[in-house]
Amino acid sequence: MSDPVGDGASEQWDQPEPAAQPRSGSTPLDALGVIGSQDVMITPTLRHAEFFTMRGLLTLLWHEPSEVAPRPPIPAAIVACGGAMGGLLGPAEGLYQRLGERWAALGVPVLRVDYRKPNDMDRCCVDVAAAVQLAVVAGGAQRVILMGHSFGGAVAVRVGVGLSETVAGVATFATQSAGCEIAGGLGGKPLLLFHGDLDEILPMQASEVVQAIAGSGELVVCEGDGHLLAKSAEMMMAKLDEWIPATLFGS
Repeated sequence: MSDPVGDGASEQWDQPEPAAQPRSGSTPLDALGVIGSQDVMITPTLRHAEFFTMRGLLTLLWHEPSEVAPRPPIPAAIVACGGAMGGLLGPAEGLYQRLGERWAALGVPVLRVDYRKPNDMDRCCVDVAAAVQLAVVAGGAQRVILMGHSFGGAVAVRVGVGLSETVAGVATFATQSAGCEIAGGLGGKPLLLFHGDLDEILPMQASEVVQAIAGSGELVVCEGDGHLLAKSAEMMMAKLDEWIPATLFGS
């Protein structure tokens, strides 16, 4: 992967870090202040990339389509992030890994974000926005779907508002409502919310609040499931198999 530092991307992004207020027209990667990066191919289609900054290490697992993978009608990507404790697997016992394998094989790269500082909303938003910029600059994506679990649902919503020209839709899993006060800024873009009716950490009302603020979106109730949505993987994969192509390609 070529060094992305200094490459152009003009989209605006939400909530810059207090210690790194950007100049007008700067990008999420500018705000990161990358001082070095490295990457290695773990498998022929899975890249592990690290970006060193003075405010922590940003790690990405990047599922890349193979040379024989089909090419979608529009270059696109999926960017997924974890909860308040970080992580790369997502909910439902590794949903993000499964999505990465499935959609890269269908020609859509998937970037899984491990935050520099989990539970810091400003920094996490910059991290995810930078991953979107990388998907555009290094991967050629024209449309991006954001996904987030728990705290990460709010990160996905905020970045979706800030990068409205690039982000085609947002999917959340057991999202919190705090941080989603600007969800109305999604402007009616596809919003898919999964939530367990037995969530022991965040009640399902949190997703209902986000849906109400956004003024649109579909809430999928994961019956009998808790915060990690461990029982709903197959149902969520089936729903996403329909929602992702409709959101990215309109079919």
